[in-house]
Amino acid sequence: MMNRTPRAITDWLASAHPVPAQARREFAVGIALVPTGDKFDAIRLPAPLVHAAVGSEDPDAVAAFLAKTLPGGGAVIHDAYGVGVWYYALVPPGTHVDWRVPDVECLRPGTWLGVPRVDLTARPGPHWTLPPREPGCVCAPHALTNLIALGHDKLRE
Repeated sequence: MMNRTPRAITDWLASAHPVPAQARREFAVGIALVPTGDKFDAIRLPAPLVHAAVGSEDPDAVAAFLAKTLPGGGAVIHDAYGVGVWYYALVPPGTHVDWRVPDVECLRPGTWLGVPRVDLTARPGPHWTLPPREPGCVCAPHALTNLIALGHDKLRE
């Protein structure tokens, strides 16, 4: 039973790809490029904003805070490569239509996102800070709006 959930989550993530078998092959290596817009949208959060909201850059503290703050869980990727360090919160498809949060982008449908294999939960490279618990598990946009407001407030202090 335990192995069915990661497989089901992988199948759900792969189903967002025009050729799901290609995504499954990429997941086998580590990270699949998957377009947003069909199964999920993604909100790109600057790491300094998330870290300010959490009050820490510690990966365990960030994961614990997000797990507590995002009702019902969710799915958050940390892309720790390169100069621009980002978090990507998966949200319901169609979120981009009404997203109006300044300085925080909801990726347009068809944007290719590097999605880590479900069991990649630590550096190096892109990994899940908060892996999806089940297929279709995404973040509630209003909870992310609250997280962003908290981060902005703490950055202004």
